[in-house]
Amino acid sequence: MPTICRDCYESFERPGRCPACRSPRTLSHPEILTLGIAHIDCDAFYASVEKRDDPTLADRPVIIGGGRRGVVSTACYVARIRGVRSAMPMFKALALCPEAVVIPPRMETYVAVSRQIRTLMEEATPLVEPLSLDEAFLDLRGTQRLHRAPPAITLARLIARIRSETGIDASAGLSHNKFLAKIASDLDKPRGYSVVGEAETDTFLAPRPVSTIWGVGAATQKKLIADGFRTIADLRRADEADLTARYGAMGRRLAALARGEDARLVTRNAAMKSISAETTFDEDIRDRETLEAHLWRLAVRVADRAKARTLAGRRVTVKVRTADFRALTRQSALTSPTQLADRIFTTGRALLGLILSQGPFRLVGVGISDLLPEGEGDDASADLLDSQAGARARAERASDRIRARFGADSIAKGRSIR
Repeated sequence: MPTICRDCYESFERPGRCPACRSPRTLSHPEILTLGIAHIDCDAFYASVEKRDDPTLADRPVIIGGGRRGVVSTACYVARIRGVRSAMPMFKALALCPEAVVIPPRMETYVAVSRQIRTLMEEATPLVEPLSLDEAFLDLRGTQRLHRAPPAITLARLIARIRSETGIDASAGLSHNKFLAKIASDLDKPRGYSVVGEAETDTFLAPRPVSTIWGVGAATQKKLIADGFRTIADLRRADEADLTARYGAMGRRLAALARGEDARLVTRNAAMKSISAETTFDEDIRDRETLEAHLWRLAVRVADRAKARTLAGRRVTVKVRTADFRALTRQSALTSPTQLADRIFTTGRALLGLILSQGPFRLVGVGISDLLPEGEGDDASADLLDSQAGARARAERASDRIRARFGADSIAKGRSIR
């Protein structure tokens, strides 16, 4: 049985301790030396960054989020043992884990760490497809000559480098396609490394719930169960034409993934669709100035993320949620793409004005979409309809340099201090 050591990276032919370094951290699988599609997912990424930067938090439950009426962005594994989960309302999380340390997100820091990790990934292979700040697909096929090791060992070395050079733990999955690699990376968290081979695809998938399939959320799962599809084996027994008639294009996708078929390639610099930020208030807000202050802070966060990724957007969207939980959105196309907080805010403020009468609101958000690489017709120069836009753009770039040097809170606009 082919086996690799996760500590000294030797490969050998029998399961058990590594004969070279005696480490018990070995991984055996019949196909381990031939598989090359990987998925890496950082473990509780935001919380891990906070624990890295503040060692006093090491053994404490940490929740990243904000306000009692906000939601959990992520929670460390200590908090997860108590039942805390991402997207859980904060009041429920604190009821489950009242001793938790709640920390507001520091997106600029998370983006910076993400870029460090991305650099390490790209040293392993040029074919890296990020999914978010803390996870990515990698195609390691064809890298054996470069690294003088099979992909499985290159992946083990990469996980170790991420840990040693950034202080962040990550879990990995290795398989023959993206769908299975992503499932594998979640099998043994934290600090996991799991393999799903081609020969075992059917038996591996069959007993798993339909929610295992990427894109099957709570509503889709409920409908599938109502229609008699509880497991992936149930889907596999169904006729593809019947699934397509019931669920349209989603039905064809379900049929293919139930058989473990996924022909998608790992695509470098796959197009990101949007960048957004939102906040949920402790109390419903109707006051326009207060809403605009929150909108400005969110526009700065969106702009920071866009600048970190060297992207600009051609469309601005504002989202609100009313006191009775109705979601409302308004969009505006721009004459040229932007990554500037000033222009995102100015456009968003006008959109907010269109729905202000339907307040009060418990949530507000803003985002940009129709993304392009920075510099492709972006708005570094003045807006022809706004003679002061150019001056504000230059001021924002200067502010960015100050914040980069002295910290995110070193300079702020008056409108954000409300």
